[in-house]
Amino acid sequence: MDANSELSAKRNVTLVQARADGAARLDPKQGPEERIVQACWSCQGPVAVGEPFCASCQAVQPPGQADHFQRLGLPRQFEIDTAALEKSYFRMQRLLHPDRFATRTPKEKTLSQQQATSLNDAYETLKDPLARAAYLAGLMGRDVLMEEGNAPVDPMILMEAMEMREALAEAESAEDVAAVTKRAQGEIANCESELADAFAADDLDQAAALITRLKYLRKLADETRFRRAELRGRG
Repeated sequence: MDANSELSAKRNVTLVQARADGAARLDPKQGPEERIVQACWSCQGPVAVGEPFCASCQAVQPPGQADHFQRLGLPRQFEIDTAALEKSYFRMQRLLHPDRFATRTPKEKTLSQQQATSLNDAYETLKDPLARAAYLAGLMGRDVLMEEGNAPVDPMILMEAMEMREALAEAESAEDVAAVTKRAQGEIANCESELADAFAADDLDQAAALITRLKYLRKLADETRFRRAELRGRG
């Protein structure tokens, strides 16, 4: 079995027949084991959406409708196995390396580049908890980024951010900054844990609030690095 066939076999895909127009809607929590079938452009054989190669003729496929989780063979949930993410990404990156397509047709070269771009987008999104949370909420029908621009922020989130910023502004030593950094990192870890619970419970209201809070905490964590550098410059 070659590398491309092995990739399809290892994913253990159960094919789900799509409507003729390919517009069947996926279940928001559907994982890589449930795929819509499309026809291979080269041999017309069945290919699950998200599979980069046709198992029948080995032709590289268009990126198609696959979401980021499907593209990397991961369950559609907030809490992911980061080791599995890395392994899947680098393995597929090797399969899509330009050197493997040096003698292929112009169409396959173009499709391999499109697949590589989609793969990179998926990886960059899923490896970042904040981006992953916002993306997953979007798949579940909640555009949290648009909501943030149209709704007031929870006063409790603003108060927490203000208190931590005041502590950071008053920090006059590396130890003071480290204390604020430790608190911010602890709250980030707690927030990510609560996000996993909210998504698991399909509580999108809570998930949206936690995404906003995580964004503020992440920004504060960045500010601690700037403050540390500022104090170092004074010395």
